[in-house]
Amino acid sequence: MRMRATMKDVAALSGVSLKTVSRVVNAESGVSDDLIQRVQNAVAQLDYRHNLAASNLRRGHRTGSIGVLLHDLRNPFSATLLRAIEDRARPAGVAVLSSSLDDLQDREALMAHAMVSRRVDGLVLMPTGDDQSYLFSDIRAGLAVVAVDRPARGIDVDTVVVDNVGGAQQAVADLAALGHRRIACLSDSEQIWTAGERRRGYLQALAAAGLERDDRLLIANLRSADDATQAALELLDGIEPPTAIFAARNDLTVGVVRALRQRGLQRTIALTGFDDFPMADLLEPAVTVVAQDLESLGARAGDLLFARMQHGSAPSRQVVLPTTLMARESGEIRPAAPASA
Repeated sequence: MRMRATMKDVAALSGVSLKTVSRVVNAESGVSDDLIQRVQNAVAQLDYRHNLAASNLRRGHRTGSIGVLLHDLRNPFSATLLRAIEDRARPAGVAVLSSSLDDLQDREALMAHAMVSRRVDGLVLMPTGDDQSYLFSDIRAGLAVVAVDRPARGIDVDTVVVDNVGGAQQAVADLAALGHRRIACLSDSEQIWTAGERRRGYLQALAAAGLERDDRLLIANLRSADDATQAALELLDGIEPPTAIFAARNDLTVGVVRALRQRGLQRTIALTGFDDFPMADLLEPAVTVVAQDLESLGARAGDLLFARMQHGSAPSRQVVLPTTLMARESGEIRPAAPASA
């Protein structure tokens, strides 16, 4: 395999000093047109690629890169967020490094430190653990950090989230308004902020509708679509099954859809999910969801990050974006009338 050309190779081929090559590739003044042309010809001949990050580090400048750490880049939610951030970074000539956290606390700290060690200028983080103070010294040293989807803890940073409580409350209130009295809630890990906020909205809607909390219908710590399918099947096969289900994350909604289809109950049990997902509107019945404007969420995170990179001493900002209930068929199913004696 051919070795990548170095600055020494360029200097040797062009017959100039290393310092002259450095001045040319870094667009510094003080070099004659003749020498510039010789260096540029050698660069083209050797297919030399200047290491901008290393040069910037030596000169104390920015590296022109940011890190983005999200839950799971395979998930449409994370993928759409990442693309929105990339769309903000591209016009600024900023490279984006990204990684999945899988909602693992140890992985969060590990990947954050890996990004920092590569001298990224900023970091967009979807916090997983309950303490992000491990970034305190890096922030003090100039690292710009924005928390997206969930607030960070232990550090004061810019934050962009959606109204999780309000979105969940509206979804469950609409189910209750249709006459549902046994509404189940399937949610994510209890340690995750968004899961807690959505459960809180669910409980507030029950209370507002005069419905008692039934912990048998409140299933938490579901980590995948398969977990949600199994939990939903157990509820549906129980003595007092729910007449409606609120699934508090998009992959959990997919798992519930599978369970309902396995039991042939997709047009009998109402379903509303939090987060839209591909083809939700094409299923039979189409799935009602609480939709987030992910493009706006990612764009605002990117904007806050670049503003922080320019004005590091400004007070931190907290942005809360609204959600939209996308009413479709699954959320309009009414409970079956009780059998007559």
